[in-house]
Amino acid sequence: MESGHKRRRFFASIHFKIALVFTLTLIVTLELVGAFFVRQLEQQSLSTFRDQITLPAYVDDSLTQQLASNNQRNVNQNIHTILNSTNNAAISEIQVFDTVGILRGTSDVNNQDEIGKKTTDTNVKAAIAGGKYKKNVIVTQNGLRYQLVIKTLTNTVDGESNVVGVVVVRASVETVYDNLSKISFIYFASMVFAIVLGIIMAIFISRSITRPIAQISARTNKIAQGDYSGGINVHTDDEIGQLAQNVNMLAERIEETTNSMDFERRRLDSVLEYMTDGVIATDRRGNINIINIAALRMTGLADNHDAIGRSILDILRIADQYSLRDLLDNRHELLLDFSTNEHQLMIRAYFSLIERSSGFISGLVIVLHDVTEQQRTERERRQFVSNVSHELRTPLTSVKSYVDALQDGALEDPEVAHSFLSVAQDETTRMIHMINDLLELSRMDSGTMKIDNEFINIANLFNYVLDRFDMIIANDDKPEKYYTVKRVIPDFQIWVDVDTSKLTQVLDNIMNNAIKYSPDGGVITARLEDHQTEVVLSITDQGLGIPNKDVTQIFDRFFRVDKARSRAQGGTGLGLAISKEIIERFGGRVWVESTEGRGSTFFVALPYEPYNEIDDDWDDGDWDEER
Repeated sequence: MESGHKRRRFFASIHFKIALVFTLTLIVTLELVGAFFVRQLEQQSLSTFRDQITLPAYVDDSLTQQLASNNQRNVNQNIHTILNSTNNAAISEIQVFDTVGILRGTSDVNNQDEIGKKTTDTNVKAAIAGGKYKKNVIVTQNGLRYQLVIKTLTNTVDGESNVVGVVVVRASVETVYDNLSKISFIYFASMVFAIVLGIIMAIFISRSITRPIAQISARTNKIAQGDYSGGINVHTDDEIGQLAQNVNMLAERIEETTNSMDFERRRLDSVLEYMTDGVIATDRRGNINIINIAALRMTGLADNHDAIGRSILDILRIADQYSLRDLLDNRHELLLDFSTNEHQLMIRAYFSLIERSSGFISGLVIVLHDVTEQQRTERERRQFVSNVSHELRTPLTSVKSYVDALQDGALEDPEVAHSFLSVAQDETTRMIHMINDLLELSRMDSGTMKIDNEFINIANLFNYVLDRFDMIIANDDKPEKYYTVKRVIPDFQIWVDVDTSKLTQVLDNIMNNAIKYSPDGGVITARLEDHQTEVVLSITDQGLGIPNKDVTQIFDRFFRVDKARSRAQGGTGLGLAISKEIIERFGGRVWVESTEGRGSTFFVALPYEPYNEIDDDWDDGDWDEER
């Protein structure tokens, strides 16, 4: 198999082709020259031979006189005598015919019986008749070749020439062709020798030409494989030597360019790898050829193999909406929704053409920017503005209505006026509370809210807050709603680093909600649990609970499960949102568990370090002094 492959490579090599072309050219040239030479030699030899067998002029004249003679008795005898007197060893036979085609004499003693017979040779008949005929003819008789020379005999009388007969000279040309064969053999042997010598010279010349070409080929193969080491030794200053020098310079330039491109590629790969934005590049057919990790993550692909070669329309999931022509002609950016059941993902895709200086578009570059948070913020901002507008419009409308009624005459009725003013005062107070809450949220968002943390005993603070609600119900003779606070608070010390007033605000807010939504006579359960690294406070009511679809939104700003009831009870819809922000500032977390119709439990988890670790870190003298 390998030897066959080598043979095929040899026959396909330029070494073989040069030798073959040189040899074929030599053979064709020698063949053409030989054919022309042999042909010319044959014609020259035959021409010379015909000159040798041409009858002397006196013989032609004698034969003409005999055929033109009026006395025909002794003509045949006289012709015979004339023919016998012709002494030419090259001539085999001479025949003389009269004007009617009858053989009147022959020099061949074996053909004397033919005298007096009429010829059947059409060529002779044409010559006698004065028509067109072949003067020189080669014929074959008994395996021998003969030259026939036909000549008319004319007699001139009173200036007028008349054909009186035809003489035909027949001579063997075997000697001529034997000499031609010997000369052809000599030429053929010389040609074979010249061809063999030419092949040897062709091989030598082709090898001298192809050896540097082979070196150049080997060098270019190494360059193609990325190996730029070594070089071609240049021994000549001809075209091939100059080509070798150019290949060496080309290798150096390619190595420099490749190193530069590799550096740029690595730098580009590093940039693309660490970009937070996704980057995708395609060819002119829209098939992906470059994609970075961020783009893979955004589009939900595992690795490059899942993207390379695929259409950008499929990857961006827009094949049913846009064509590649739409992206090339009209689209500069698109907002794409890659959201799933687990998480929301909004991507803005920016499209740019890869265009050459000639105007030819060779592909697209797509930059993917995650705008999920931006979209969420924008949506929350619009919702926040809408909620604030709605929440402020309701009390303002109410206040305006009552003020208009007072202006229209209700002010004259003291009882009605007092009632209207009381409502306007309540609505104004509610707006003030809402604006204060909004200002507090604004300070939290801007990071300007002041936090004064201190280590407190969380159980004592929790009991202190609950004591206040117990006192409220105990001192109120006619409360709107009766409730009981059940405490499950162990008697141990857990010190937490928090702002006391802010945490009290959170617990007050959760307790107020529990009281609002608990039934009359309900029990509110307050628990404190130690989870080693964090303490969890929980407040459970026996109210209507929160539907499952609203649990995840309960801490959103202005969100209410029952908007009419909340507004009637004076809520702003911002308390739980403020509580969540405060607890997260403490490094804690807040959440709710609820079953619709069976009440809700709000949890507040605060991180802390065990007391003994804190005690070990503090200086005992400072602690004693502070005490």
